[in-house]
Amino acid sequence: MKKRILIVEDNITLSQIVKDWLEREGYAVATSIDEPYARKLLRKESFDLILSDVRLPQGDGIHLLEWINKEKRDIPFIIMTEYASVTDAVKAIKMGAKDYLAKPVFHEQLVEMVKELLKPVSTVRCKEKELFKRTSPKAMEAMNMAELVAPSDISVLILGANGTGKESVARTIHFHSNRKDKPFVAVNCGAIPHELAASTFFGHAKGAFTGADADKGGCFEAANGGTLFLDEIGTLPYDMQSSLLRVLQEGTFMPVGSSVERVADVRIVAATNENMEKAIAEGRFREDLYYRLNTVPIKVPSLRERSNDIALLFRKFASDFAEKYRMPAIQLTEDARAMLLAYPWPGNVRQLKNITEQISIIETHREITPAILQRYLPAQAMDNRLPMLFGGKAGGGGKTFESEREILYQVLFDMRRDVTELKKLVNTLMAEKGASTMPTSATPVAYFQEPSYDLMPSVPASPTINISPMVHPTGSVSRMGDDIQDTEEYVEETLSLDEVEKEMIRKALERHHGKRKNAAKDLKISERTLYRKIKEYGLE
Repeated sequence: MKKRILIVEDNITLSQIVKDWLEREGYAVATSIDEPYARKLLRKESFDLILSDVRLPQGDGIHLLEWINKEKRDIPFIIMTEYASVTDAVKAIKMGAKDYLAKPVFHEQLVEMVKELLKPVSTVRCKEKELFKRTSPKAMEAMNMAELVAPSDISVLILGANGTGKESVARTIHFHSNRKDKPFVAVNCGAIPHELAASTFFGHAKGAFTGADADKGGCFEAANGGTLFLDEIGTLPYDMQSSLLRVLQEGTFMPVGSSVERVADVRIVAATNENMEKAIAEGRFREDLYYRLNTVPIKVPSLRERSNDIALLFRKFASDFAEKYRMPAIQLTEDARAMLLAYPWPGNVRQLKNITEQISIIETHREITPAILQRYLPAQAMDNRLPMLFGGKAGGGGKTFESEREILYQVLFDMRRDVTELKKLVNTLMAEKGASTMPTSATPVAYFQEPSYDLMPSVPASPTINISPMVHPTGSVSRMGDDIQDTEEYVEETLSLDEVEKEMIRKALERHHGKRKNAAKDLKISERTLYRKIKEYGLE
């Protein structure tokens, strides 16, 4: 039986386009142009998914979601709107929306999102097993370990770089366990807003906060009896780590705004690409939680470490996309195959899959030569690797650097301190020599000139130090010009890190005419961090 989808969109052209996309994927689709008619359809028919615009001629998507929650209808809900805003996104997520999609809506993004929400468990089980089980020794070792620990309820920590298939290992554990007939719930800890973390994990009671118009279960309740996969566990907010530890130890949790404890019958599988020992040393992750999760570690090798699997995975992906797009499968020549194996694949399996899909769609010739393949492979990643601080330590003082920006700040401050020490040294030496050793008439001589570093335009460089060679017996320097400094007067300039950061943010916003996304990209920080800093410094 086909899955049924309801599209609530007043733009008839867009509604028809999205309907055609979904119908080609095998879904049954109904449409509505406003909220009242959407409610009427929902009363008459059952739907497996709702795609709704926020702004409608009558009503809006937020009110429709509120009505669905009041009616106790458990239907996945996706908000789509050209009026994308943080406020609407947070409100929709708080109310139970599965995702937030900004217009223009792209075909691949929409279809992938819909498939993920409506994916049958049996299909997931088959595909995950087929995807991960390969021939390379390291991949086989990780697979065997996953199947070995699956029957127990022991906690597992999966380690590996981005794109290596950590979630596929977690699904393998679930589908080989006694919980295979129960839900498998995956949560990306790095994508959860800090203020919604507790509600996301534990749910909330009606009236717990503004917008909480009904009781809502969290991830632990959704995964009851099954497996909860915590992806990117290293990015979980520190205060949430203690709450998670308590749930793991006590086996109970309490929804936000509720006084009733609930039992957490859940098997925890976590994954991360971070160096957890380093995160613990820097105070970003609780050591006790780490040891609680790391009962059995499984290391997933990168694609470079399992080169035997590259050609096999390419063939599998080519076959899958040929079936999906109803076209002949692409094939590699021997030279192209050698090029494929020689590439370092910094994006691992995910990158290989994306490139295979690109070639399958774009190329008309189904035999892929090295010249064709070269057009889709980015520049060699090994030529673009930049040095970084090993272990995150600076000198022997235990100073850690969280970002490249902080390193630049420290470099500037160290330069300022060095210049200050040099001023003191020069003044001391000249005072000791006395006037007898110096010429009686000369023009000011610049003994030191600081080089111009254009690291951060917002921070002015220190001025050139000009010192007169004429010194009186009292130790003071004769003032022969406006640029001659008194050797006995010294003022150390200080610069607040917060002030520098504030000025950098202000100038970045001015450069990009207030566009925060571009400003964040220019500053090499996330948009979320930029929003927080803008509010903190009063730059709104």
